[in-house]
Amino acid sequence: MPEFKNPNQGGGGQDNRSFLVLIVVMFAVILGTQYWRAKHPSTTPDANTTATTQTAAAPASAPSAPPADAAVTSTVPVVQAAAETTTVVENELYKITFSNRGGAVTSWILKGVTDSTGKPLDMVNAEGSKKFGYPLSLHTYDPALTQNLAQALYVPSTTGKLEAPATLTYEYSAGNITVHKTYSFDADYVVHASATVQRNGAPIRALFSWTGGLGDMDSLTAYNMAVLDTSITGKDEHIEPKKVSSGSTLAGPFDFAGVSDQYFAVIFMPDQPSDSTVRTLYNQMEVQNQVKSSGSRFSASKTGGTVPVIGAAVGNVSGNNQVRLFVGPKSLTVLKSIKTVDGNNLGTVLDFGFWGPIGKALFLGLHFVQEHIASNWGWAIILFTVFINVLILPLRVQGMRSMLKMQRIQPQTDAIKAKYGNPKPTDPKMAEMNAEVMALQKEHGVSMFGGCIPTLIQFPLLFAFYTMMTRVVELRHAHWFWLHDLSLADPYHILPIMMVATSFLAQYYTPSPGVDPAQQRMMAFMMPAFSGWMTWQYASGLALYWNVGNIILILQQQVMNRTALGKEMREIAAKRAKAKTIGKPTAGKTIQGRK
Repeated sequence: MPEFKNPNQGGGGQDNRSFLVLIVVMFAVILGTQYWRAKHPSTTPDANTTATTQTAAAPASAPSAPPADAAVTSTVPVVQAAAETTTVVENELYKITFSNRGGAVTSWILKGVTDSTGKPLDMVNAEGSKKFGYPLSLHTYDPALTQNLAQALYVPSTTGKLEAPATLTYEYSAGNITVHKTYSFDADYVVHASATVQRNGAPIRALFSWTGGLGDMDSLTAYNMAVLDTSITGKDEHIEPKKVSSGSTLAGPFDFAGVSDQYFAVIFMPDQPSDSTVRTLYNQMEVQNQVKSSGSRFSASKTGGTVPVIGAAVGNVSGNNQVRLFVGPKSLTVLKSIKTVDGNNLGTVLDFGFWGPIGKALFLGLHFVQEHIASNWGWAIILFTVFINVLILPLRVQGMRSMLKMQRIQPQTDAIKAKYGNPKPTDPKMAEMNAEVMALQKEHGVSMFGGCIPTLIQFPLLFAFYTMMTRVVELRHAHWFWLHDLSLADPYHILPIMMVATSFLAQYYTPSPGVDPAQQRMMAFMMPAFSGWMTWQYASGLALYWNVGNIILILQQQVMNRTALGKEMREIAAKRAKAKTIGKPTAGKTIQGRK
């Protein structure tokens, strides 16, 4: 930063009394103005004052601070390093490299975690950080000052290597700016950071930032899956990139705020939530697209694209910024172990989507099986699928009984419909016909939804399992035989091909009496095609779960088809099919339940 000279030190030789009086009056006005402003904060917020109160739903941009080249009234002793140096801090979970240029992070390696190429995962996105700023750089509402603070060479308390628990400080001062940054490290994923920035002795609001994206973003899709996570007094939000407004200031109180992607998170937790604010940052950059080629490996494609890079700057309005920062995997166990100031935890950072409660319950059950029965995640999925299907077996039996009851009264139902001449939905007779049909069903203890219960249960489980499989970091790079990553699609498409076969057989062996033969034939081919397409593109863990469920369904249905219940259903279905084809040309063979 350029050095500014005090006007009192100018050497013009003009020491007459009027000039001295003018100087004294000028200083008195300046000091008096600063004192008055300190006692009476301006109602118009700037970089040194509180942002206008806003909500996360409707953020507004904070006003600009005075420019960096504004008139200077004092100078401070110069404290800055002569050359760039690094300090490496390690514990069992991470290895962080700090640079004294800006007192920021240039590398944040998570130990025991690998990227898509098998190398240790660095949470710092090199390309994004180079363009938009390195992690834990100080962000102010004055772009020029922010740039100066990021480029300045701070004086570190130590260089070389530190083993946690440890403390690292950075000092810098020049012109009229003084900066002090302190980082504290312990045995977990959390780092405590504090910073004070002063101009002419007055505090400036300077926020800790993470603006360049996360280091595991190696595809266009990964950037678009990033979200801005916030929690205001227990109300959590996960904001998509397209809804992030760049430069907006959100007023707290924030329990936490940060950025996360599919499997990892960077979350700030203010020491004083009531005074906390978040500035949302949105940028774009061109990156080379990456496509999944096999398993967990990636190969570069010839095309690139523009991706959103969202970030957050977090701090408080006092000018003495103190936050804790979590940088790590979105493991539910890990997140729940990280407590916020109000006593809550970061568990809600892991969002299971629309079917959240079901997805979370499925993961907890799967995790229990993996932890206590089968250490391999693939075998855990298989055993857990067996367990789920055993639980819903009574519902399948009840569904068959409901379908059988429905078929027993089907002739009477048909007679009622014939009596009313099969009226159109808009015909007033439709309500009378439906009332009579419902009375008949009630008389015989038939529920019109009874046969649908197994399907109504299985579909939410399937969609919740799919969402869960693509969001839990534990399944990332999890191996099972030829599958190198259960969170990615089967590279050899073995499971999708099996999916088509098992889905067809499940349709073939499941009796559907009363269903139109044309509809049966359509479903017999459409469902396998749909399931094959789904598993061809998405997580192989989902394909494994679905295939095992189909195999169990086929075996269960084979047994049930040999019971008195199954035999009666097939007899009724055969009679109805024969009655419908008498005097009519054969339209095609009906897909029906088999022995």
